[in-house]
Amino acid sequence: MSSIHFIGGEKGGVGKSVVARVLAQYLIDNEIPFTGFDTDRSHGALLRFYTDYAAPTVIDDYQSLDAMMETALANPEQCILVDLAAQTHYPLTKWINESGVLELAEELGITLYYWNVMDSGKDCVDLLAKLLDQYESRLNYILVQNQLRDDNFSILETSGVKDKALTLNARSITLKRLHAPVMTKIDGNSSSFWAAKHKDTENQNALSLMERQRVKIWLKHAYEQIQWLGL
Repeated sequence: MSSIHFIGGEKGGVGKSVVARVLAQYLIDNEIPFTGFDTDRSHGALLRFYTDYAAPTVIDDYQSLDAMMETALANPEQCILVDLAAQTHYPLTKWINESGVLELAEELGITLYYWNVMDSGKDCVDLLAKLLDQYESRLNYILVQNQLRDDNFSILETSGVKDKALTLNARSITLKRLHAPVMTKIDGNSSSFWAAKHKDTENQNALSLMERQRVKIWLKHAYEQIQWLGL
């Protein structure tokens, strides 16, 4: 059966949408069918960069959220990607709890993954602790340590929260930081990561040879991390 991948982490600015875009590009490059759902009403990344694969989702509308489960059931060969905007945890969990989503997913054989995207700050650790307390072993957790600010995750490592996550069979990966001017160009061009890797002769602000090379190296590492998960 299919799987649903919630790309979350309640704090804003930790790179959830970048992770969603990387996953989308990974699935495309590996010819794995998927459908994306984007909950960001203002600037949804999947809708912007992967328009042909994504649909908008209203996070506080049960019928809109129900479509994710129905799509997963109707398309067992697909992965379902859900890019969660910041401050969407409450309406999402309200839907999960009141609709019996975890129980129904188990009954239907749909695997639920929660990709908890984090920076190195303490607030991300505190939010992860609350998530683990809320769902314990009922979700499949993937901790994404995003190095967008720095690569020192000592607060997480020494907090005991990561240890608790690992006892709940969570898996942890690292997303390296892409050189900021390169990411700025990609976003300014509204380019998919596929387009960013390839030479663009028509765009005046196209990535240079070395910038494209940096994208390739960055994606290669990200893909290796995803492959390691064995999903």
